[in-house]
Amino acid sequence: MNRSVRTLLATALVLCIAGGTAGPVSANAPADRAPGSRPAAPGAPRSQDAPDARALSAAIAGLPRQDAVAALVRVGGSAGSWRGSAGLHDLPSGRPADPAARFRAGSVTKVFTAAAVLQLAGERKLSLDRTARHYLPDLIPASYGEVTVRQLLDHTSGIPAADLPGTNPEEWYAHRFDVHTPRAMVASATAKEREFAPGSSQHYLNINYTVLGLLVERVTGHTYEREVADRILRPLDLRSTYFPGADPGIRGPHNRGYQVFAAPGGGVELRDVTVWGPTDGWAAGDIISTTADLGRFTTALFGGRVVRGPLLEEMFTLPDASVRTYGSGKPAQFSAGLSVLTLGGRQVWGKSGGRWGYNTAVAATRDLSRTLVYSVGATDAKGKDANATAMGIAVAAFGPPPAA
Repeated sequence: MNRSVRTLLATALVLCIAGGTAGPVSANAPADRAPGSRPAAPGAPRSQDAPDARALSAAIAGLPRQDAVAALVRVGGSAGSWRGSAGLHDLPSGRPADPAARFRAGSVTKVFTAAAVLQLAGERKLSLDRTARHYLPDLIPASYGEVTVRQLLDHTSGIPAADLPGTNPEEWYAHRFDVHTPRAMVASATAKEREFAPGSSQHYLNINYTVLGLLVERVTGHTYEREVADRILRPLDLRSTYFPGADPGIRGPHNRGYQVFAAPGGGVELRDVTVWGPTDGWAAGDIISTTADLGRFTTALFGGRVVRGPLLEEMFTLPDASVRTYGSGKPAQFSAGLSVLTLGGRQVWGKSGGRWGYNTAVAATRDLSRTLVYSVGATDAKGKDANATAMGIAVAAFGPPPAA
C-alpha cells in the first residue's frame, strides 16, 4: 500500500475520532416476532423484554471510532427484533456502511463444521467416541491415537497449534497471501508433543476443526465445502454464505475492513485488510456470510432444524467440571461448536469470530427469546482484548455480565 493511501486512511479515521463525527446510523425496531423463533405460549411470561432499541443504537453510534469503522447488527427472537447499522462502507469515500454486506465470519465457521459432524454422527457415518486416527490413520500419528471426535469438537484433544509463518502483525501481513493446506497444517501440529492428555484440559485452537474438516471429507468422499453446502447452506437458503477457497477477496457487496498497524517512525496507521488469504482458517474460520444468513442459521440451529435429537445437546454441553482451560485453570467454556457466558442474568450460547478487519458473533438464549448477530469492522480484530464496540453490542442485546 503506498504512503498516500495510508495517510488518507489514517487521516480519515483520526478526523472522525478527534472531531466526534458520528457515522450514519440506520435502525428499525419492530415489535414483531423474528421469523422462525418460538412464540411464547398465550399468557406465559416472556423470559425477557423486547430489545432495548435505545441501548442498541447507542452501542453503534459515533462510528467510525478508534476500535471500529462500521457495525451491522441484527437482534431477533420471540420477544421482538431490531436491526441497525452504522459507520462507513470505506474510509476514502465516506459512504454509509451497507447493512446487507458480506463479511468474513471467522470462527463462526466452527458452528457450521460442528453441525455437519453431528449430522454425520446421527447418520451413523461416524461416532463421536471413536478416535480421529480410526478415520484418518494416514494423517493422525500414533502419539495422538487416543484423541476422539468429541474431543476435537470441544477442544480437549491436546493437539497443539500448527506452525504458520510470522510472529507479529507486520510479518503476518507480509504472508497474507500464503496458501496453506489442511493436511500440511495437521502434519505440522501433530509432529509436536501434545499439550496435555486428551480429555484432561481444554485449549481452544483452530487445529481441532481443521482435523474435523478432513474427517468430514474422509467419511463422505466429498469436499468439506460441498458437505456443508448440501447439509446446511442450501436447505436453509443461505444464498449469501459461501466458502472462499483460496480466493483472498470477498465476492459481492461488502464493507472494507481495516486494521491498525505500527507506523514507520512511530505511531500507528490504518491499512485496508479486506483482501487477505483465508486458507489458514478453512473449516475452522474461512466462511463468508451476512447478518441475515447467520440469523437464519442461528434460529434454525437452536430450534433443532439443523442438528436433530440428542445430538443437538452436544452443542449445549460443556466438558466435565474437572476439565479446566489450558494455561489459566478457568472453567471450560466451549462445547461442540459453541461457547457459553452469562449476560443479563441468563445463559447465552454462541460463537464469535475474528478475521483481519472483521469481528463477528452469533448468540442466542436456548429458548430463542433473544438472538444476536453482529459484524463489526474492527480495527483490532486480532487484538488480545475483546473489541469495545462488539462488547457494547452484546451488552445492549442481552444485558451486562455478572460483576467480577
